[in-house]
Amino acid sequence: MSDIIKNGRVHADEWTVLRLAEGDEAATIALPAGRVIVPLAVWQARREELLPKAEAGVLGVWLAGNENPAALTADLSALPLVAVDFPKFADGRGYSIATLLRTRLGYGGELRAIGNVLRDQFFFLLRCGFSVLQPQEGKYTPAQLDAALASLNDFSEPYQAAVDRPEPLFRRQSRRPLQGEAA
Repeated sequence: MSDIIKNGRVHADEWTVLRLAEGDEAATIALPAGRVIVPLAVWQARREELLPKAEAGVLGVWLAGNENPAALTADLSALPLVAVDFPKFADGRGYSIATLLRTRLGYGGELRAIGNVLRDQFFFLLRCGFSVLQPQEGKYTPAQLDAALASLNDFSEPYQAAVDRPEPLFRRQSRRPLQGEAA
């Protein structure tokens, strides 16, 4: 069982991420018991069968970096969790997917970063709208995750606008005239 970062704390994860192996068919693959996050291909192949599980809060969908989040537009209200996979460090498409889900598509449920989620990225992932960070199992010790959580407070006032703070710093500052300039 992996650890996740949610609401500023480390928790044990209750969800299983289903990944298709070579030769697995999205339409026929057996789902593990319990809470499961399925690939978009499985969701699209078995939507009618899986929709009641999503509405019951025990099924989520994950997107790869090359998949369009608009494919879930009609189903976002039923999905308690949408995850975005980061297959490697250099693939930043997941940041754009998260921003699109939060801003243009209005997704308000749990948005989880999965895959090669690195400590150095935590702050930026949260700024793009992710609510849960799931590093690879065994990648970090509990002490390293605690240190990563503490480092999230290193930047108290971000300058640029993002999903978590839509106005840039210069718009959040009061614009009182300096003494002597008002006259």
